[in-house]
Amino acid sequence: MSLKPSATLRYTSMRLGIFAGCFLIMWALVYFRVVPAGLGASNLFWVVLLALVVSAPLSFVLLRKQREAMAVQVAERVDRAKERLSASQSQEDGAQDSVQDGSRAGA
Repeated sequence: MSLKPSATLRYTSMRLGIFAGCFLIMWALVYFRVVPAGLGASNLFWVVLLALVVSAPLSFVLLRKQREAMAVQVAERVDRAKERLSASQSQEDGAQDSVQDGSRAGA
C-alpha cells in the first residue's frame, strides 16, 4: 500500500471546494440582489442550483489533471484486479485438473 494520496479523494475534495466557493459567491449575489432570488422558500434550492450550474464547467476545465490522474489510478486498480482474477482462475483450473487426473489413475 502506498503513502501517495488517493487521486479520487483529491479530485473529489477539490470538486467539493469549487462547489462550496461557487455556493458562497451565488449566495452573496442573491443576498445583494445581483441575481434574482428564488420564489418563496425556494431560495436555498435556487442558490444550490446556481452553484451546481456554475461549478460543473469550472470543475471540468480546472480539474483536468486531477481527473486524468484519477482515471489512471482507477485503470491500474482494474488491471490488478483482472490479474488477480486470472491467477485465481488458473489456480482453480490447475487444482481441478489434478483432481481429475487422480481420479482417472485410480480407476
